[in-house]
Amino acid sequence: MKEEAKSKRAVGYCRVSTDEQAKGLSLDNQSDRIKSYCQSQGWELEEVFSDPGYSGKDLNRPDLSRMIEKIKAGGIGVVLVYKVDRLTRKQKDLWTIIENIFEPHKVGFKSITEPFETTTPMGRAFLGMLSVFAQLERDQTRERIKDALAFKKVKREWVGHPPYGYRMLSKSDGNGEIVKDKHLTVDEDQARIVKMIFQARSRGRGLTGIVEMLKRKGINGRKWSAAGIKEIASNAVYLGNGNHQPIISKRLFNQAQR
Repeated sequence: MKEEAKSKRAVGYCRVSTDEQAKGLSLDNQSDRIKSYCQSQGWELEEVFSDPGYSGKDLNRPDLSRMIEKIKAGGIGVVLVYKVDRLTRKQKDLWTIIENIFEPHKVGFKSITEPFETTTPMGRAFLGMLSVFAQLERDQTRERIKDALAFKKVKREWVGHPPYGYRMLSKSDGNGEIVKDKHLTVDEDQARIVKMIFQARSRGRGLTGIVEMLKRKGINGRKWSAAGIKEIASNAVYLGNGNHQPIISKRLFNQAQR
């Protein structure tokens, strides 16, 4: 009777990363689905743990840690999630928590949208297949991103936000759509400040001193800091690479590094 009562006591776990929040994947929706599932099974839902703004790349999450402590304290029969990847996106971490936390404390693990049950051999096999395909999808996505970046480098296109001193021009694609040119163009106003920074650095002025100089001159447009000045004064992109115009000479760059 004691084990039967325990098997009907459940906890839920929800997670949503910052990107997923922006796409509308709601914690409230996950929680409501878990509550409805418990009601349909006649289970007692003790608590729903949630980690908003956390990715599934590792297990370092505050409410996940709290849930694990509650499981170790005893009395919980099953952990419910909306989908397996809410608990973790990594196959290794999934089996770590199942084999090291859930199974030693005789806790089942269920996804309410994916048909598996960890307390049976068939359920464990199905969970293994899910996690393998999830890992395959991540690996393929990583390869696609890697190939896309390599292709951009071959075309000498700039990847990411343009560094201070440059900008990307907008142009028409011929179909009425405005698109960004992927090549760097010198921003004359910012380039003047970049040269000023390199010149001050080449004369031996410190990072904090350059920040104070810019503030005295009333040069705004960004939040100046010693780290920001160091990033600019050590960035070889300002030498040009044959695909975008240089802002400073190699001689001035080398003097600034010394």
